[in-house]
Amino acid sequence: MNNFIIYKNNSRGYANHGWLKSHHTFSFANYRNNDRIHFGVLRVLNDDYIEAGMGFGTHPHENMEIISIPLSGSIAHKDSMGHGETVTTGEIQVMSAGTGIQHSEYNPSETEASEFLQIWLFPNKLNVTPRYQQLSINTDDSNNNWNQILSPNSDDKGAWIHQNAWFNLGNFDANTTTNYSLNDKINNGVFLFVLEGEIVVNNQKLEKRDAIGIWDIEALTIENKTNTKLLIMEVPMELPSYLQ
Repeated sequence: MNNFIIYKNNSRGYANHGWLKSHHTFSFANYRNNDRIHFGVLRVLNDDYIEAGMGFGTHPHENMEIISIPLSGSIAHKDSMGHGETVTTGEIQVMSAGTGIQHSEYNPSETEASEFLQIWLFPNKLNVTPRYQQLSINTDDSNNNWNQILSPNSDDKGAWIHQNAWFNLGNFDANTTTNYSLNDKINNGVFLFVLEGEIVVNNQKLEKRDAIGIWDIEALTIENKTNTKLLIMEVPMELPSYLQ
């Protein structure tokens, strides 16, 4: 039995709203695929392109861990907790929606589009106090190395969330091999998303914006065929008890 699933770039859901172009790895909004609802507790992976001066009006969230990672440009954020921040490339933004928040996000540039990943994880418990966190990512730490940008622990490197999950970014040179060892080898799997480049992992060739989810492993080895930029998300494979 296979312990992996491939998500090719061209198999993702796609929505073109003019000002917003969004690729959905998992079912979201008008895109529905019953075979692609979630990977473990990873519920949403949206790859968004927002035209200059456009964005999302105020809308609600609750009981979700929401991570935003700008890939180019910036996102202006306002929320019901009183935050009004601009998140730029080289930063990570985390919100624990918990008991409920309202927020808006738009591209503040008048000339340049912005691109960012919006990622949702089911939290490990319901109705936490909403919280906001924004941190800079030291991109030098990603050079031929896994750079931890998120974990379950507030005193670890990077942001933290209410879930037993670890996110790492890495920029790797062509013709190199890199390894990843899981932090929780019993409960977690990994979801590897290729931001740039071409790799081989688990005997599978993956290219830009392809992804693979793998479970029942303790570590994996990645062959970087070209210069690559990778995001690896280690997440619990079992849904929290409130969803079972």
